[in-house]
Amino acid sequence: MTTAAFDSIPETALDWHRAGRGAALATVVQTWGSAPRPVGSQLAISAAGEIAGSVSGGCVEGAVVVEALEALEDGTPRMLEFGVSDDEAFAVGLACGGTIRVMVEPVGGAQGLPEAMLADLVAARADRRAVACLVKPDSWERRLTDAADAELGETIAARMAADRSGFEGDWFVGIHNPPLRMVVVGAVHIAQPLMQMARLAGYDATLVDPRESFATEARFPGERLVDDWPDAALRDHGLDSRTAVVTLTHDPKLDDPAIAEALGSDVFYLGCLGSTRTHARRIARLEEAGFTPDQIARIHAPVGLDIGSRAPAEIAIAIMAEITATLRRG
Repeated sequence: MTTAAFDSIPETALDWHRAGRGAALATVVQTWGSAPRPVGSQLAISAAGEIAGSVSGGCVEGAVVVEALEALEDGTPRMLEFGVSDDEAFAVGLACGGTIRVMVEPVGGAQGLPEAMLADLVAARADRRAVACLVKPDSWERRLTDAADAELGETIAARMAADRSGFEGDWFVGIHNPPLRMVVVGAVHIAQPLMQMARLAGYDATLVDPRESFATEARFPGERLVDDWPDAALRDHGLDSRTAVVTLTHDPKLDDPAIAEALGSDVFYLGCLGSTRTHARRIARLEEAGFTPDQIARIHAPVGLDIGSRAPAEIAIAIMAEITATLRRG
């Protein structure tokens, strides 16, 4: 399973630095107007001019690379400000221009991002621990912290919940939440476009189905497939507040154990395929199993936004739209 490039920027920078290729991290720290990329977006630049990620969708990357190469030469971080014209904005799919501030930090050096701090950030991301990378640009003081921070803990917790980086006084707070994950139960036709859409949206997606003829490499090339029973698969996978679960089999023997496992966790989304009548029978089974009305109310069913979807790809679009709305709007 290939993770989206913009989700592994700190890892890429650390790899380049340790390989002796030099690395700088560019981070969007403020935006005004219609900015191409949100605050917190990052771009890694090697001393050879290689890049990974994006800070503007293409508008100012060239200028940022030049500044990053200079930062690698002199070891000095810097703050850059760019105005994105209406024409440039239109070229990357926006209606109008805006202004962005970009922080460029060489890895290592007297004032640069310490390698040890970058390594700790990468380790936290690998362990799926939410952390905040704090930088004070007027002095280049830094610390890696979390929601228990003595000074900014409450604010960091709120920013983590909103997945939103930004300034708090003199500190820039860069939020690094665990990567989004999705578990799809049921290797049915809808799952084929859904898995592809999930990856395009930045999710680390896993498909679970114990039926040998369903979850095959031929039907799902390049996807992560698990042929265990859904409840066991979900327990092994691990469920948390950055995980969405979608059940698609229409078979209570497969869906219900997965639903029970998801309801016992803090997944941010649980959606289940089936008609209103099918869901009513599902509710009765869950009530009989001891689940409370509040727990059952977490289920999105019939799954997906009501946009009149009919074809499998259209249903997958509706599911991804509902997942996105739940993630971003609560």
